[in-house]
Amino acid sequence: MVYFIKEMPHEERPRERLVKHGAKSLSTSELLAIIIETGTKEESVLDLSKRLIYEINKANDLSKVTYHELIKIKGIKMAKATKIVAAIELGRRLNLESKQAPTKILSDIDIYTLVYDDVKNLDQEAFFAVYLNTQMEVISVENIFMGTLNQLLIHPREIFKRAYQLSASSIILVHNHPSGNSLPSKQDNYITQNIIDVGEILQIPILDHIIIGRNEYYSIRKQKRSKL
Repeated sequence: MVYFIKEMPHEERPRERLVKHGAKSLSTSELLAIIIETGTKEESVLDLSKRLIYEINKANDLSKVTYHELIKIKGIKMAKATKIVAAIELGRRLNLESKQAPTKILSDIDIYTLVYDDVKNLDQEAFFAVYLNTQMEVISVENIFMGTLNQLLIHPREIFKRAYQLSASSIILVHNHPSGNSLPSKQDNYITQNIIDVGEILQIPILDHIIIGRNEYYSIRKQKRSKL
């Protein structure tokens, strides 16, 4: 016997609850149950969803799970795995598109909020440039580099070349510290000053460099750490 959502009591079915109360009222496992639709001979679709999330979170993160990781889990075969991966990728793309609307930067927290979703699950450093127009509106958020920051790899040429292409008036730099500690290293300060110096020559100012940690961020311009 394979367990289906339709075999659950009507008031407990995720689909019906979504229609009545909205998607935000559902747990992650309930949303996943709607996507995969069926359980197994041993488990209901909801129990399978809960176990799947538990097993993935032990070694990875649901938002980063791959097809090959999914099919190793008992009860998950090609059909279910491809639905899950497709749903995750769709969510990622929609989130990216929503950031393409003009966003005005008024404070440090605006930059943190803008980039946080892109770095929160990363286990390595990622370096971003946020390009702004004269109204302090975001033109584009560009991932410049992934990996351990090094002045030989973070070259100002790439950052400012893109600024000219976008007709950007200014730039804010952002990168994450997977360790969770947002305090800048000597290398961070060196790289920042190097890019600032080039920006002054090219008359495209670097307004700040925000380092994102765990529930905190650091503004190199203000030399201040902010807890969240």
